[in-house]
Amino acid sequence: MRQAEEVTFGGSGLDRAAELRGDIPGLAALMQRPGARGVAFWRGKPLIADDAARGETCAGLLRLPLDHPLLGAARARPVLLGREDGEVVLAYDISAWEPDAPQEEGFVDPSVQVHPDAPAGARFVELRTLLMALTPRDAELAATAKAILGWHDTHGFCSRCGVASDVTQAGWQRVCRSCGGQHFPRTDPVVIMLITRGNACLLGRSPGWPEGMYSCLAGFIEPGETVEAAVRREVMEETGVEVGRVALLTSQPWPWPSSLMLGCSGEALSEEITIDPVEIEHAQWVSRERLADAFAGLEPGILPARRGSIANHLLRNWLADRLD
Repeated sequence: MRQAEEVTFGGSGLDRAAELRGDIPGLAALMQRPGARGVAFWRGKPLIADDAARGETCAGLLRLPLDHPLLGAARARPVLLGREDGEVVLAYDISAWEPDAPQEEGFVDPSVQVHPDAPAGARFVELRTLLMALTPRDAELAATAKAILGWHDTHGFCSRCGVASDVTQAGWQRVCRSCGGQHFPRTDPVVIMLITRGNACLLGRSPGWPEGMYSCLAGFIEPGETVEAAVRREVMEETGVEVGRVALLTSQPWPWPSSLMLGCSGEALSEEITIDPVEIEHAQWVSRERLADAFAGLEPGILPARRGSIANHLLRNWLADRLD
C-alpha cells in the first residue's frame, strides 16, 4: 500500500531507548539533565496545549521539565518513552487527582480538565479528539504512553499467583515479588478489513456509535489463527458474507486500550448480508459514489469513520485507487 505509514500513531521514528530500560544509573543520570522532559496523563487523557509557537490551531503534547510541580502528583514511577534529540522523555500518570470537571460518558468524552499546577492554556483532553491535531511524534508518544499506563493500571497483580507485582525495566515490565513471574505490556492484534465486491464496499455499525456512523468490519485475532483466516471468520460471523482473497495492507497502534489494528483488504465471494445482532447493529454495501458523497457530507445516511482512524485511511485510499 503506497500510503501505508501515513496512519495516525503510525510511527515517527521515535528512539525508544530500549537499552536504557535496565540501566538504572544511566537513566537516572539522563533524568538529571536539564533537557529531560515528562508528559502527563490523567485517566488516559494527555496534557496538551495549543501550538501557538507555530501560529497554528493544532494541539501539541506538552513536555514539562521533570521538576515541574504537576509531575510531582504522579502516583507511581514514570515510564520511559524514549529519547528526543538525545534527551529522555517519560510518561507520568496523575490519575489520582480529582478535578472539578468530571469525565463524561459516551463514544467520545468531550470534557476538558485543567490542573491547578498546569501551565497557562494546558488541559487534559480525550485523545480520540486529537487524531488529526497532533504531529506524528506527539501522536506516537501519546499512544505509547496511554497504552502502557493503561496496562499498569489493570495489571498490578501477578496472573500466576495473584500477588502484587513490582514495576521494572523503566515501566516496561512487571515482576511478581512472590513467584518471580515476569509480565510484559500486552498488545492485542485486531483485523480491520475493507471488503469489496465490484464497485461497492461492505460497511457496518455497532450499537452506541454516533448516529449514521459506518466503518469497516473488525475483530480480534484468535489464538492459532492467521490474519487471513481471522478476516474471513469475522466477516462471516458478523454479516454472513464469504470472503476469498485477503491482503495485509498496513497497521495502526490503537490504544483503546492496547490494540494493534491490522488493516486488510478482502474480496467478497457472496453478497447477501445476514447480520449477527450481537456483533453489529447494521451492515450494508456502499458504492464508491455513495461513499464519495458521504466524505463530502452529501450522503445524510452515512457518516464515515472519523479521520485519523485506520478505517478512514483504508476507505479514502480505496476511493483514490491507492490500496495496492
